Amino acid sequence: MRSPRVIALTQPSGDATLVQFHFTDAPELPDVPAAEFRGSLNSCCLMRLGRRRVLHVGLGEREQFHIDRFRQAAGVAVKSLLKIGAEILAFDLRAHSDRVEAVVEGVLLGAYKFEDFKSKESRRKFALKTVQVWVSAPRLKMAQEQALAGSHLANATNFTRQIGNLPPNVLTPKTLAQEAQALARRLGIKCRVWDERALKREGFGGILAVGQGSANPPRFIVLESPCSVRNAPTVAVVGKAITFDTGGISIKPADRMEEMKWDKMGGCAVLGIVQAVRELRLPIRLIGLIPSAENMPSSTAYRPSDLITAWDGKTIEVLNTDAEGRVVLADALAYARDQYHPDLTVDLATLTGACVVALGGRRAGLFTVDERIRGLFFSVGEDTGDRVWPLPMGEEYAEQIQSDVALVKNTGGREGGACTAASFLQHWSGDGPWVHLDIAGPAMGLKELPHLEKGATGFGVRLITEFLRRHGSQLQPS
Repeated sequence: MRSPRVIALTQPSGDATLVQFHFTDAPELPDVPAAEFRGSLNSCCLMRLGRRRVLHVGLGEREQFHIDRFRQAAGVAVKSLLKIGAEILAFDLRAHSDRVEAVVEGVLLGAYKFEDFKSKESRRKFALKTVQVWVSAPRLKMAQEQALAGSHLANATNFTRQIGNLPPNVLTPKTLAQEAQALARRLGIKCRVWDERALKREGFGGILAVGQGSANPPRFIVLESPCSVRNAPTVAVVGKAITFDTGGISIKPADRMEEMKWDKMGGCAVLGIVQAVRELRLPIRLIGLIPSAENMPSSTAYRPSDLITAWDGKTIEVLNTDAEGRVVLADALAYARDQYHPDLTVDLATLTGACVVALGGRRAGLFTVDERIRGLFFSVGEDTGDRVWPLPMGEEYAEQIQSDVALVKNTGGREGGACTAASFLQHWSGDGPWVHLDIAGPAMGLKELPHLEKGATGFGVRLITEFLRRHGSQLQPS
């Protein structure tokens, strides 16, 4: 997966296709009837000025503007221009120099396409080679910094998408662990992987239970990205990675089960976050934890009514084997809590269909009892396009998962399903600040978006990285 070269300059090269952005209240373009282009959101108009092609892209009404519109419009531009063979693009941002980062992100996100298993003849015929960002001379240094940051964030997101789109016969818990080890070598950080024997020896009962029905054994992956800054906060990011989820004994309907290859997207996002934080050199000691298993029905699969002992000794009554994500996360959250004592813990998981019913496919459910962090995550989500919406936690949800024979049961029924799942995880989150993101809706796109193709979206990479970039220094080291 090769990323194009991104450069900021004060004059675009002559062989570049120029891209310009317009609001609906902008003056009409010369020689273009208003009926053909008015600047409406994500609309395009291609013109030729001598030997140069110019693509005009609409941003919509100025009063309704938000930064993600630049990201979308840039993605629309690159997807449109790649179809006609444009390989060098120059984005005119002289009037929008504070939007360089969002535009670069949108370009690189829009240029990504998953074609690993297509024939050479059916693959995209043109590839983006160079992205130029055109700004005024006084803004050049800032634009160069923003372009670099946007490249790191988008490339980490695309890395997450690439792994996420791999089919389950290619990406198993073992091969996901190999991807993590390769990333660790590339970044120069530590990676430890527990195989099934080590998991059993050290008592990771939740991961083992979910994975015991599969011929592809489970893995637990921990990446440690150190920080040379004294008293840097420690942040643990935990991601559910079920490489394929049939539901186990409580098997899912056959219709749309193929989408369950994306049940690993929380864990894939952890890899992307580790890459982005490392390449941006954020002053954070980051711990990435990925419990990974394949949830299959077989004679060895775990069953409804089984009792499971998690890594920290807490017990779980299984009522539904399809509520497996919270079971593997219990082990990982407990390990993060007791081994690293993080100043902030964030988990990402394609956890519940109930969250999709509540919020749809474009927003993640945000759960935390920390009101300040809740507000910060919401704000960052609006800016990055990885949008979230706060959902409640409380005693009424905790009561639904009380068990007669264990500490908790792994489902509280259909009512408030996303909230009871969060209450389950809270038993393993510890006393420090904790955020749970239910990304079941936005982790994958079942239809094409302006700046994204169908498939894995990489949701959470830019959200969490940008949160740490803006607010990580405010986390108080333990």
